[in-house]
Amino acid sequence: MQIQEIIKLSLGNIKANLVRAILTLLIIALGITALVGILTSIDGIIFSLNSNFSHLGANTFSINRLDDGMRRHQARSSNKEALPITFQQAMDLKNRLSSVANVAVSLGVKSNATIKYSNKKTNPSVRVRGIDDVYFNTTGYEIEFGRSFSIHEHEYGLAKAIIGKELIKSLFNDKAESALLQTISIDDQKYQVIGILKSKGSTMNEGADRRILIPLINAKIQYGSLESDYDINVHVPSSTQLDGLISQSIGEMRIVRGLKSFEENDFEIQKSDGIITFLRDNTVMLRSATIAIALMTLLGAAIGLMNIMLVSVTERTKEIGINKALGASKRTIVIQFLAEAIIICQMGGITGILLGIPIGNIVTIVMGGEFIIPWAWMLLGFIVCTIVGILSGLYPALKAASLDPVEALRYE
Repeated sequence: MQIQEIIKLSLGNIKANLVRAILTLLIIALGITALVGILTSIDGIIFSLNSNFSHLGANTFSINRLDDGMRRHQARSSNKEALPITFQQAMDLKNRLSSVANVAVSLGVKSNATIKYSNKKTNPSVRVRGIDDVYFNTTGYEIEFGRSFSIHEHEYGLAKAIIGKELIKSLFNDKAESALLQTISIDDQKYQVIGILKSKGSTMNEGADRRILIPLINAKIQYGSLESDYDINVHVPSSTQLDGLISQSIGEMRIVRGLKSFEENDFEIQKSDGIITFLRDNTVMLRSATIAIALMTLLGAAIGLMNIMLVSVTERTKEIGINKALGASKRTIVIQFLAEAIIICQMGGITGILLGIPIGNIVTIVMGGEFIIPWAWMLLGFIVCTIVGILSGLYPALKAASLDPVEALRYE
């Protein structure tokens, strides 16, 4: 019997028991939806974060004060608390490395500022950061309208500001051009808007479009204190120089911080792709748990499908006897029943994939990413469905093929 005829017979038998087939198909579809949907969501999160951090490139790293929590876990309790990186230390390091890399010094001064313009104001959730003259060379921020700070404005810390796109919507009716040269208030401090940042979307609730950049000297004067902790970003021309410059930066930073030879570093180096690598590594367990849950659902579906196939063997005993009497081989009977099980599983798999892709991409869209097609997880879904179909249909198929044709013809 040709394979086309076997598939045609299998489809006819599925149609004859349509309700049972649909119920089993739906159970399989739920398992595949969970598998493809959650894995697509994870990929969407990683893709979105990677897209937002990719502007930093593989040749960028930051130098920050060692986090106290990390210090408690990694260092001895006798070590003194890591002090903030001061303005002078940050500028000294910048001067030491300026000949080999772009070194940007910045200061996060407010994370809950309220911005006012005329009779309008924002919620107290705007981030304000003071930046130096090379900040834009080491980060992914771009100016869409207006200009950056001039050398004069940087040196004298003039009250100028570059604002994010979301503030244009809140304060200027989404008209960027009308915001230029206007005066806004940052917690009652007056600043003139000279530039508007290109939109970056929101990542991990940080709100990249809800921020204001001001000259670093102005930030130091208006908001600085002895406890101010300055951030340092370093960008090298080539990724091949990265490791060497990190080693050099550690040595220079130890000198700047006045650390003795026996003292451990009270600062940390973080590569621009470190967060993405950390998230990707820590989603392995989540992926494994998702696959395990989906497989448990599919196991239930496989048991249900096997039960349906065994009932089908009993109901079609006489039909099997007739087929054998007409010359059908055991191999043909086995293939026919296996084909029915695999077809039901693949139909459930296709349904699950069609549901899982849009569900999983909802997360990607919310994160500001693009629609992705998870080819790897689609392939995994098809492979799993095929395996489930074979395992569910093999025993009923062998049982059908082993029936004695004479006894089968007598069956009522």
